[in-house]
Amino acid sequence: MSTPPAGTTKKRLFSCNDYLAPLPIPTGRKPSDVLNTIWRKNDVFLDIGNYSIGSAVMVIWPMVMLFALMYYITPDPVMMWGAIIIVGIPIFYVILGLFREVPLPVRFNRQRREVCVPQADGEYWIVPWESVTAAATQHSSVSQAGRATMGMLFIGFENPDPHAKEDNKHYSLGFGCGGGTTAMALWECIRSYMEIGPDAVPNSRVGVAPYEETQIGSIITDLCKGNLLGVFWGLFCITILGTYLAEKLQNLKLSHPPSLTYPAIIEWSKPLPPEQWAKRSPELEAAIAQREAQLLST
Repeated sequence: MSTPPAGTTKKRLFSCNDYLAPLPIPTGRKPSDVLNTIWRKNDVFLDIGNYSIGSAVMVIWPMVMLFALMYYITPDPVMMWGAIIIVGIPIFYVILGLFREVPLPVRFNRQRREVCVPQADGEYWIVPWESVTAAATQHSSVSQAGRATMGMLFIGFENPDPHAKEDNKHYSLGFGCGGGTTAMALWECIRSYMEIGPDAVPNSRVGVAPYEETQIGSIITDLCKGNLLGVFWGLFCITILGTYLAEKLQNLKLSHPPSLTYPAIIEWSKPLPPEQWAKRSPELEAAIAQREAQLLST
């Protein structure tokens, strides 16, 4: 599946696509794990998951608060039933998600410069890192309420089996991060890990955080320090954005995120002597040097 070269941007009236890989050249953005996609990070591999029930809660909760306020101001039964339908369907899918197993992560091995892509049928692919595709997409719509922009980061993998069936040749991950620069920052978490090293990207925030880093713990800490702005912001996040419920559901499902248990992949994930580490291709070396020169000149 051919894609435009990395660094290419295609703009239309209501959309914009930024192609980030292959080859994985710098985007110029600082790595930012805005969706808590980093499940594990060490010197050998990075586990990336796209299960984020907390993000779904934070999308639904403000709508619930908005409809509740509207009903309080104007108690219209028709509006109430419309609101129940609008927010009820996504709530139903969130509840379903609580009873499903968390999908396995995709593992990026920086020492081998390969990616392990698990499949729903219990198989897995080993894909060369430099063959991975990535694109940030944005789409806008205009209505009476104004302009609304949505976007995603897509990361694609090609089945290395040349005899694979047509419906088993491609696999992709989609992250609802808004597209544009936010998608680039999320992609940089993976790219920088593979091309620079573990210290270049944030640590995993998945799992049960220390009490002082939880929603309630941070509010109490700010209160003890007299940071009233931090207290008000924390209360706003809990009541309006639903971050407390998002945190608890995220902990429920990802306190111990799943890992890859294939015997061959456990061996594949072990560290190698530095002299056995895979190297960048000459094409990627040249592309990165050219891109870094462009970034310095801007």
